[in-house]
Amino acid sequence: MHIPDGFLNSGTSGSLIVAAVGFLSLAVSRVRQGFFEKVRTATLATPEGAEFGSTTVAKLTSYGRNKMFRMAVVGAFVFAAQMVDFPVVHGTSGHLLGGVLAAILLGPWAGMLVIAAVLAVQSLMFADGGLVALGANIINMGVIGAVGGYYAYRFLFKRIKKVLPAAFIAAWLSVVVAASVCAVELSVSGTENLAQSFSAMAGIHALIGLGEGLITVMVLIGLKHKEKNNE
Repeated sequence: MHIPDGFLNSGTSGSLIVAAVGFLSLAVSRVRQGFFEKVRTATLATPEGAEFGSTTVAKLTSYGRNKMFRMAVVGAFVFAAQMVDFPVVHGTSGHLLGGVLAAILLGPWAGMLVIAAVLAVQSLMFADGGLVALGANIINMGVIGAVGGYYAYRFLFKRIKKVLPAAFIAAWLSVVVAASVCAVELSVSGTENLAQSFSAMAGIHALIGLGEGLITVMVLIGLKHKEKNNE
């Protein structure tokens, strides 16, 4: 699903870059809450112990360290999963997203940041997705795939009352919707005919989504068993 450079016109890619920056700023502000605590330190002291010029510095909390470790682990898994691509149409590709899984394990905004970091590394180091098109890819796979997929999961869970079916459907839906939005972006840019690109992208990702749903459920089951064994 990575969109290479040159597939979106300047207006579309520019608008999506601005939108992606806005969502990333919001995600950082949401995720950083609880990461740091303020600690007072003394810069000067007299022999008698009186302090002068004390200052306040931010210190990473145990919650912050644990959260960063979990984000790194989930990011490594998603990165490996996304490196398996399936060619779709005229240079675009399809693959597992991992957005719903990341959002369930980390929360929607932390999940989005993980997906965005994975996409940035892939674009800069592996030429998997264009740099100018990075905004579009973050919107499609980070915002729609992770944040949108998470709230779809929450909506489904409230009605189904079961984690695994809700996660499976949300993971499948996130892939299909993200692929469909990608097709619309290509059409708006004049790169592809909407009917052709929509059929190709949504069609193959409806199948890829089944694999995404299964992998999401399998990982959640594995983590649940691990928690039980550790009790």
